Amino acid sequence: MLNLLLQGGNVLCADGQVRQMDLAIEGSIITQIGTVSNTAERVIDCHNKLIIPGFVNTHTHAAMTLFRSYADDMQLMDWLKTKIWPAEENLTADDVYWGTQLAIAEMLKSGTTCFADMYFFMPEVAKAVAESGIRAVLARGMAGVAPTANQALAESENFYKEWHNAANGRITIMLGPHAPYTCPPDYLKKVTALAEKLGAQIHIHLSETLQEVSDCNKQYGKSPIALMEEIGLLDYGVLAAHCVHVSQEDIAIMKGKQVRVAHNPGSNMKLASGVAPVPDMLNAGLCVGLGTDGAASNNNLDMLEELRLAAMLHKVHRLDPVAIPASTAVQMATAQGANALSLGSSIGKLEPTYKADITIFDMQQPHWYPQHDSLSLLTYAASGRDVHTVIVDGKILLENRQLTTIDEERLLEEVNRRGIRLVNPV
Repeated sequence: MLNLLLQGGNVLCADGQVRQMDLAIEGSIITQIGTVSNTAERVIDCHNKLIIPGFVNTHTHAAMTLFRSYADDMQLMDWLKTKIWPAEENLTADDVYWGTQLAIAEMLKSGTTCFADMYFFMPEVAKAVAESGIRAVLARGMAGVAPTANQALAESENFYKEWHNAANGRITIMLGPHAPYTCPPDYLKKVTALAEKLGAQIHIHLSETLQEVSDCNKQYGKSPIALMEEIGLLDYGVLAAHCVHVSQEDIAIMKGKQVRVAHNPGSNMKLASGVAPVPDMLNAGLCVGLGTDGAASNNNLDMLEELRLAAMLHKVHRLDPVAIPASTAVQMATAQGANALSLGSSIGKLEPTYKADITIFDMQQPHWYPQHDSLSLLTYAASGRDVHTVIVDGKILLENRQLTTIDEERLLEEVNRRGIRLVNPV
C-alpha cells in the first residue's frame, strides 16, 4: 500500500508540461505519476492545486536571519566590515541553531525543500536541518586571512566526516572557502588538498563585485575565475555563488570545468553588485540555479521572489522580453538548482524513483485566474503565501500552511531576543 497519494493535481512533469494527474509516494520516493488507484494510507485532494518539485535555494547563509533589517542600504564591503562581521563576533552556537530554524521555517512556508548553506557553527545548522526534516547541502565557511584559518580547515574535515550523507541522506557536505579576497592562493591550495582527501566539492563566492575583480586583476594579473583555475580549485566540483562580473573568457573556463552557478538576483540588486550575464551563461551551457543569499542582504528567503526577479531582471537589462522565459526561471529554481548542488539524479523533478520533495500551491486565489498558463501564473502572479503543503523525503513538513516539525511560536520568541542581543551586546 502507498503511504501518500496526491490526487487530481496539476503536476509539473519532467518534460516541463503541466498535466492533471495523480502522484503516488511510498516511503521517501515517488513511485507513480498518472492515474493511480486509491489504495494509499493517506490521500490529499489536490484539485485546484499546482504540484511542483520543491524549490532549491542554491546559496544562503541561513542563520543570518538574525541580522535581518539590522544593516541595510550600504556598500558591500562597508556592510561587511562595519556591521556584519563585528556582529557575527557575538554569535554563539545556540544563536546559529535558532537562526537556522527561523530560516528553515521561512523557506518551508514559501516552498523551498532544499538549501545550500555556508556559515559557522555548522554542527548546529546540521542539527536544525535533521530535526526539521528539510534537505540541505552545508559548508563550514572558511577565511584564510582569519586567525581561525587552520581551525576552520580542521572543523571542515570533522564536519564532513560526521555529517556527510546523514539524516537519511538529506544532509550532504561541501567545503566552504569564503572568497578569493578572504582566502589567499596558499590557503585555497590547502582547501583543494582537503577536497582531494575527502572527495568533497566546494562552495565559494566568486566575482561578486567590480571591486573584487579589479583587486584580483591588480594583485594576480587575472580574474577570480582564472585565478581559481590556476590554483586548481575548479577541478573539485565547484558551486560558485554570484558570478556577477564574469567575462566571456571566464564563462569558457567555467564551462570547461563544469562550474555550477548560484544566481542571487535579489541580493545582487539590493547590494548594487550588478547584473550577472545569466543569458550568456545559459547559452554557453552552464548550469545556473537560483539562491536568495542571506536574509541580511535580501531580506527574505522566498525563492518564488527570486524566480520572478530572475525572469524580469534580465528582460529589462537586455531590453529583451524573452531573455529568461517563465519556464526557464522555473527550471532554474527546481531542476537546475538540484543539478547545481549535484543532487539532480535524486531531486528537482517529479518522476518515479526521484525523492518526494514536493511543493503544492493553492490555485484557488483571485491572482491565479484565469488559468491560461500555470507556469506563467507561478512566475509572474503567484505569491509565496500561496504554498499550501510541502513534502520532503516523503514526509509532510507543511500542511495547510502550518509547520509540522517546528514550534513557530517559540521560534519567533527565541530569535527576536537573540537578534536584539547580537546587535546590542551588553
